[in-house]
Amino acid sequence: MIRLASRRRAAVPVAVALSALVSFGVLGAGTAQATPTSLPKPPTPTCNPSVEPTWVDIMSYQVAPVVTDSLAVQVPDGATGQRTETLINTDSVTTTVNNSTEIGAGLSILFVKVEAKVGFSVMKTTSTTKTSQITTTWNLNKPGRYGLYRGTRKVQGEWVKYLCAATSPTTGVWINALNGGSGTFTTFEPPEIGAVSCANQEPAGTLRRAVQIQLSC
Repeated sequence: MIRLASRRRAAVPVAVALSALVSFGVLGAGTAQATPTSLPKPPTPTCNPSVEPTWVDIMSYQVAPVVTDSLAVQVPDGATGQRTETLINTDSVTTTVNNSTEIGAGLSILFVKVEAKVGFSVMKTTSTTKTSQITTTWNLNKPGRYGLYRGTRKVQGEWVKYLCAATSPTTGVWINALNGGSGTFTTFEPPEIGAVSCANQEPAGTLRRAVQIQLSC
């Protein structure tokens, strides 16, 4: 293995790797990006393109409840029981990666990483919460003011992706593969439908509390 004499020569393997990527047909000329020092990097500087062709990591993320459809109802004394209502659409969430709504199968690894970070399942394909109409039956067994809802938890953040730039059939170095060094994503938890009353305040930051806030509970 050749040792580099100084930091000034550190760019040599990257240049070799970029050339190798083009030679092996992994990338077109000019598509790979230099690796900014502030971005997360793979745990090792070298890789095996036949074993680990890509490495993805989540830089940052935020989780927020989103009430997509709702309806406020008042249940008077003596009128409890089953109730069928049509919700009103107020918001929606759509999966996007780098501002694109077309989510290919190759991006599933990104959303698997997201799930590991947030601790719950998220949508991994092209999807949206927007619907034309939602009609459901609820069991409202106590008098009071209710919010009937459909909603989700939206996850937004930044991510990085590296490609293993082959320098031989079994060796290579990692090259940042995103324009500008990092990208953005939006996804969401599979939506839930429910009902919440104003009788007891729900925990802050939850979807049910977001519904209560809409009700001014």
